[in-house]
Amino acid sequence: MSDSTTYRPEGIADEFTEGGTAREAPASGTGPTLPALGWRGTLRWTWRQLTSMRVALMLLMLLAVAAVPGSILPQRPQDPAAVLTYLADHPTAGEWLDRLGFFDVYSSVWFSAIYLLLFVSLVGCIVPRTVAHARAVRARPPRTPARFERFPARAEGTTSASPDEVADAVAAHLRGRLSWLPTFRVDTGAEEPRPARGTVPARPATRTVAAERGYLRETGNLVFHLALLGLLVSVALGQLMHYRGQAIVTEGRGFANAVVDYDTFESGAWFSPSSLVPFSMTLDRFESQFATDTVAFAQARDFTAFVTVTEPGGEQRAETIKVNEPLQVDGSKIYLQGNGFAPEITVHDAEGQVAFAGRVPFLPEDTMYTSRGVVKVPDVSPGLEQLGLVGYFLPTAVVEADGSARSVFPQPTDPLLVLEVYRGDLGLDEGVPQNVYRLDTANLTPSVDADGERVKVLLRPGETAELPDGLGTVTLAQDVPRYVALDLRHDPSLGWVLTFSLLALGGLAVSLFTPRRRVWVRSWTEPDAEGAGGAAVTRVEVAGLARGDDAGLQDEVDRALAAVPGARTATDTTTEG
Repeated sequence: MSDSTTYRPEGIADEFTEGGTAREAPASGTGPTLPALGWRGTLRWTWRQLTSMRVALMLLMLLAVAAVPGSILPQRPQDPAAVLTYLADHPTAGEWLDRLGFFDVYSSVWFSAIYLLLFVSLVGCIVPRTVAHARAVRARPPRTPARFERFPARAEGTTSASPDEVADAVAAHLRGRLSWLPTFRVDTGAEEPRPARGTVPARPATRTVAAERGYLRETGNLVFHLALLGLLVSVALGQLMHYRGQAIVTEGRGFANAVVDYDTFESGAWFSPSSLVPFSMTLDRFESQFATDTVAFAQARDFTAFVTVTEPGGEQRAETIKVNEPLQVDGSKIYLQGNGFAPEITVHDAEGQVAFAGRVPFLPEDTMYTSRGVVKVPDVSPGLEQLGLVGYFLPTAVVEADGSARSVFPQPTDPLLVLEVYRGDLGLDEGVPQNVYRLDTANLTPSVDADGERVKVLLRPGETAELPDGLGTVTLAQDVPRYVALDLRHDPSLGWVLTFSLLALGGLAVSLFTPRRRVWVRSWTEPDAEGAGGAAVTRVEVAGLARGDDAGLQDEVDRALAAVPGARTATDTTTEG
C-alpha cells in the first residue's frame, strides 16, 4: 500500500495527468480548494431554497400557525373595545402583544412577510415546472426499449395480422375513442433487423408502438398550485377592499348605506367611503313563528323581515330577508343576524323634563326571549343626578308569589318590563366610548327600599310608574316594536375564492388519481413460419412501466394485447392443445 498521504480510493489513479504528462499530487496537509461562493452564488442558493417545494409547504404551515393568534386574541379592527379591556386586564403582557402586532395580526409586518414569502415561493416553484411540463407535453413518447424481460408487466401473443395492422390497431386502442381527449400519447415506428448477439437471438424488422399517459397528473399538480396562488391573491385583495357593517333597525325605521349610519363598521386598507352605493332600507315589519306543541314548545320555526329598499335613483322595491337567505343589493349581501324587542321608553326627571325618550333594544338571553337592556338617562335639569335603568323585558310574563318574574313564551302575549334604578355619574361626559348594552355600576348608587332590597319597577305597555326616591317617572309605550340586527358584507373576492378553491380541489383530484404509465408494443413476422411454407405468424410483445406502485398496470398491458386483431396468447394455445 502506498503512503497514507498519497492514497487514493480504489479505481482512482494516484496521479493527475494533463496532456499525458504526470502532475504531482497536492502537498501533504492541503485539501482541494473550493471556489468562493460570492454574493451572486449566495443569492442563487437562497433563491433555490426559497422556491423549493419543501420551503413552500413550511411557509404554508407557518402561515396557518401565524393566523392562530388572530382567532384567539381580540383584534382591533373588529372589536377595539375588547382590545382595550384586554390591555386593562393584562397590562404587561398586553403591552408587549400590542407592540408585536398581535391585536392586528393580519396587518402585522411578520404576517405580511410570511404571506409574501409564500407567494414568491409558489411563483418561483410553479413557473419553472410549468415551462418544463410544457416541453414534456410536446415531446415524443420514449423510444421502445431493446428488451422487455425486465419490465414488471408483460404480455406475449401471436396473430395472423401483419405487423402494420397490429401497430395500427394497438395505436387506435391506446389513443382512445375521443380524439380530443386521448388516453395515451402514441408514437409508431419501425426497427431495423437485429443480428444475434450472444444469447440474444436475431430478430427481423419490427413495427413498434410507444405510448405514454399520465401527463394530466403533473397538469393537475400545476393547476392545484396555480389555484392556490390565485387563492392567496384573492384573499389578500378581499382583505384590502372588503367592508362590513352592522346595524340594528326597528320596525318602521331604516338606515342608509353610509358609514355613519352603521352601529359598527370595519373595512380594508383600500376601502373608500365614497365607494358605498347610496341606497337605503326601511324595516316595514318583522314576523316570527314559534312552535306551540308540547314536543317542540317555543322552538323557532321562521323569521322574516319585510323591508323596502330604495335605490340611488329613487326606485323602491319590497324584499324579504330570512335566516340564511340574505338580501343582495349592488354586490353586497345583507344577512339577518338576530332579532328582539325594542320597547319605547320615556323618562321624566324630578323637574318633569323629558330626560330620555326612545326605543331601547333589549338583547334576548334565552329561548323564551328573556331580554336584558339598559337605559342611560343624562341629567337634564341642573343639580339632578344622572340615572341608569337596567332590567329585563319579558314577552309573556308570569309573576311568581315571591315577586320574581319570568317569561314562558317568546311571543309578546303579556309583556312586562322589570327595571332597577341607579343614580350617580354614568361617565357620559368623560369622552370614553361605552357599551350601550352594559351599565357600569361601580360609581352608581342603587335605589333600595326600607329593608335594603333593590327596588324593582314593573311596567306593562301603556303604564307609567314613579321612580323611587322622587327621581321622576318612567313610561312604557303601548306598542312594543320589534328590531332586527342586520349584517352587511361586501367582499369582491368571494367569487374568485370559490373559483380557485374548486380549481384547487379538481387539480388535486386529477393529480392523485391519474396513473403515470408507459406501454410499448413490438410486433414482427416469424421467419420460420414463412420458410416452412405455412401461413405467416406475427409475434407480438407488450410491456408496461408505471411510476410507483400501480395495481392496474398488468390489466393495461393485457388490454393492449387484446386489441390486436386475432391475438392468441400462450394461455389460449395451451388450452386448445
